[in-house]
Amino acid sequence: LFIEKLNSIKNGELTAKENVENFLKVIKEKNDSINAFIELNEENALKQAEEIDEKIANGEEVGSLAGLVFGIKANINVEDLIISAASKTLENYLGSYNATVVDYILAEDGIIIGITNMDEFAAGSSTETSYYGPTQNPNALGRIPGGSSGGSAAAVAAQMCDIALGSDTGGSIRNPASHCGVIGFKPTYGAVSRQGLLDLSMSLDQIGPFAEDVSGIALALNTIV
Repeated sequence: LFIEKLNSIKNGELTAKENVENFLKVIKEKNDSINAFIELNEENALKQAEEIDEKIANGEEVGSLAGLVFGIKANINVEDLIISAASKTLENYLGSYNATVVDYILAEDGIIIGITNMDEFAAGSSTETSYYGPTQNPNALGRIPGGSSGGSAAAVAAQMCDIALGSDTGGSIRNPASHCGVIGFKPTYGAVSRQGLLDLSMSLDQIGPFAEDVSGIALALNTIV
């Protein structure tokens, strides 16, 4: 799935901008009922996509994630976006820097489309404790998506992005992946940098990806490890 999309973007059959626009359309249609995203990065995402398309048109080399669209859990720093950890306490906190994993994604021409909902400060297993309201399971509205990375799992399940990042202390990626019917992966401790993560428990938390299939997980891990 992801290799085919990457090839189609690099071949000009699908532009990176079209990929972003397609996801933005889905988000605007579905997010009011699902509440997977709590902030969009629309303007910057479209600008980044246009830059990627220009590089491809000019025959320049592009990164391994060229044009793929990412959602980022609200406790992982992205510069100039609200990184609230789904808490009123941080509702006005603008990320002052990118987490290492975000820098890695951007360096490979991955596109950040927005910030996903979560249990407040990653303390929960249902994504019901967010200051921004609960996230719904896209496959069963009215049911929980699991947590604490429920917004990221729901965003992938609802086809609002290609890949999403979450954080896992004792199941906070794996639990919502199971609930939402997608794949979630908690990397081995220390494999992925936690710099820029507002963690629940420093010695346990890991950043990891969600995707619809293992090729997306592999692409994400090859970038952030």
